[in-house]
Amino acid sequence: MRAFTYERARSTTEAVAAMARTPNAKFIAGGTNLLDLMKLQIETPGHLIDVNGLGLDQIEATADGGLRVGALVRNTALAADPRVRRDYGLLSRALLAGASGQLRNKATTAGNLLQRTRCPYFYDTNQQCNKRQPGSGCGALAGFNRQHAVIGGSDACIATNPSDMAVAMRALDATVETVQPNGVARRIPIADFYRLPGNTPHLENNLKRGELITAVTLPKPIGGTQIYHKVRDRASYAFALISVGAIVQPDGSGRVALGGVAHLPWRVEAAEAAMPQGAQAVTARLLAGAKPTEQNAFKLTLVERTLDAAFTEARTAKS
Repeated sequence: MRAFTYERARSTTEAVAAMARTPNAKFIAGGTNLLDLMKLQIETPGHLIDVNGLGLDQIEATADGGLRVGALVRNTALAADPRVRRDYGLLSRALLAGASGQLRNKATTAGNLLQRTRCPYFYDTNQQCNKRQPGSGCGALAGFNRQHAVIGGSDACIATNPSDMAVAMRALDATVETVQPNGVARRIPIADFYRLPGNTPHLENNLKRGELITAVTLPKPIGGTQIYHKVRDRASYAFALISVGAIVQPDGSGRVALGGVAHLPWRVEAAEAAMPQGAQAVTARLLAGAKPTEQNAFKLTLVERTLDAAFTEARTAKS
């Protein structure tokens, strides 16, 4: 790990000001992803700004009946909150499907949204990776790509987003709250938060440099049967081959978001109109235009089967 300097911010204003005046700085909270990347010298910040003291660790009711989740709320606390378990069961289930108990105790809401891909070509500094070194190429395109994206990728990158929580947030229509470097607050719908790779896969979200996430807001609960199914190569502590976050209403309508298939949590609202018709119809619309590789084409069938299992579970729950 390269040498770095360190400071503890005491307010959001102080944190964004420190970032603005310090080249090559990074915010750090739980550090469950950043520290690993620093050890591998994939991330090489010269300065770390510790934001754990900013008081952003509360879950509060909003005026419209939703919840405002502070950026520093730990994944364990969020999954266990009675209001989340009762009204946003999809989110609680997605969080519990991710990582290990020890990591969930440290990982934060904002950090979970910002974690970087687990593509092995990104983690191996001897391999080509446009995320790690823009313009160097993508080793996964002609390499081992069984776990990679089947839709939304490009000739520059076919990595996937690793977050389980982000899939649930996308289905729930969450909003990300930030403070910009000039001190002005901003609200970003989760649908607009992430970017597809295009020719700039190293730009993974639409945050400005130095912009600090302060909270994630969940809208008023919409009810329904909420399900998160994660399919992986082993039962625990593994990233998704595919995952399905579904909210199914009594009339069969609802919402669906996918993980493990794209550079971002994948949701196509137009596909949800087909939910009463079943998993095959939804999958056809969700993954229209998919470009799988020979190694990961199985994901298309896996999505349909997992969706079907989720819909069957929802029907059973209603009866």
